[in-house]
Parts: sequence; C-alpha cells; structure tokens
Amino acid sequence: MNRVHFLAWSLAALGASVTMAATAAPAGGLSAAQVIDKNVAARGGLQAWRGVDTLVMSGQLDAGGKKDVKLPFVMTMKRPHKSRFELRFEGQTALQVYDGQQGWKVRPYLGRDEVTPYTPAEAQSAAASAELDGPLVDYARKGTKVALEGTESVEGHRAYKLKLTMKDGTERRLWIDATSFLELKIDGEARKLDGRPHKVAIYYRNYKPEHGLSVPHVLETVVEGVKPARRMTIDRVAVNQPIDDAAFAKPALASAKAAAH
Repeated sequence: MNRVHFLAWSLAALGASVTMAATAAPAGGLSAAQVIDKNVAARGGLQAWRGVDTLVMSGQLDAGGKKDVKLPFVMTMKRPHKSRFELRFEGQTALQVYDGQQGWKVRPYLGRDEVTPYTPAEAQSAAASAELDGPLVDYARKGTKVALEGTESVEGHRAYKLKLTMKDGTERRLWIDATSFLELKIDGEARKLDGRPHKVAIYYRNYKPEHGLSVPHVLETVVEGVKPARRMTIDRVAVNQPIDDAAFAKPALASAKAAAH
C-alpha cells in the first residue's frame, strides 16, 4: 500500500464497473479467474470484504540503525480511497493523509514544521494504492485486467504468478500460494538509489483471522541490493470502527503536534 514507503499494501476501494480480462487455464491447471476466486475465498470471501467500510491497523515499523529502532504507527483507511498514516518517534508525529483526491504530509523528522501537499506523482500513486481490500477483491469493478503467467517458487512455496494491469495502465506482478491461495509477494514501485532504479518486492507473512477476514500481520519490504529488509508488524486490526471524514482532511500542525502526545 505504496505511498508510505514499505507499506506498498494492496488495499482497495470499489471501482467503476468495467470488462474483466483473464487468461485461459493452462492444460490441467487453473485460470487466472479461478485463482482469484480461491484467493478471495481464502481471505474471507467477497461479501465479507464488501462489508468493510473502515480498516485501522496499528503496530511497529522497523527503522533500522544500530539500535534497531521500532516506531509505532497507525494506518487508517475508509472507503472510498481515504487513508491516513501516522508514524510516531521522539515525541513527534509524521503524517501522510489522502482524502481521495488530494494528499498532504507533515515531516518533522526532516525539520519541516509545515504541511506539504503531495506532488503530482505522489497524488497519482496515492490514487492507485489507497485501496482497502487488496487488488484482487472486485478487481473487475476497479478496472484491473489480470493474466496468469504460470507458476514460480517463492521462498519454497509453489505460487501462481499473476500480471495485473491497473486502470491507469500500471503493471504489477502478484504471487499467490498454490496451496493456501493467500498472497505471498507483490512487486512494489522501484526506488531510485545511487542514481539508478532498484527493484522492490513486498512479502506477506503471518496471516491471522481478524473479524472473519484473513490478514497478514507482517509485511517485509526487500529492495534489490539493499540490506537488511524492512519489516512492518501489525499488532492490532479494527474493522468498521466509526471514523469521521475530518481525519482525512488537510492536517493542522496543532493537531499533528497534539497527536504526538
């Protein structure tokens, strides 16, 4: 889910109704549509996810460094396409907020005591990634086309490799465990380091039942050529908690500072 660096979460809101495209099944195998049906069922079912209007996840984010610092975070999402990410450290709170059309950030760790609007690129990324239920739930309604590119091994697990073409033309690969039919891995947005792009992969681990849904509680982001991997650990998940739309509006510095306390 990708604005928040290693989030890269596949979290999705309902999209407009469009034509579905999925490859035919290889001989003796499953089609892309069948893999997706099994994935959605394994994650709790279509109707269960359609019934989720808000999702709040909190936990810790590995900041790395010699002291192995872990920072508490809260990620809040609300249909359609609203999100808020809070990261707390040293008595300060960094914010990234998206109201479905516009986004803002507060970055005290950079010494910037101001609210900064998203760049056009950040807003485009937010519009594509501010999704609550993942890229495969109701994917046809979201305008996503899916093709099956065979099977591969992911950390010893046989996995179906899916090519996703989003409504805006963005392409991503997603790997589904051939036994559990839960997501194992998704490719993220490449990061530019040392003047050149590095591939990014996000691994989904430690699935647990939450309110009738199956939710990964560890997300690990691996950047090609960079060690160690970064880990996000989710300790608590709240579903359909009442959340006012004001939480996703342009933040005031006073409220950001108050959140730190």
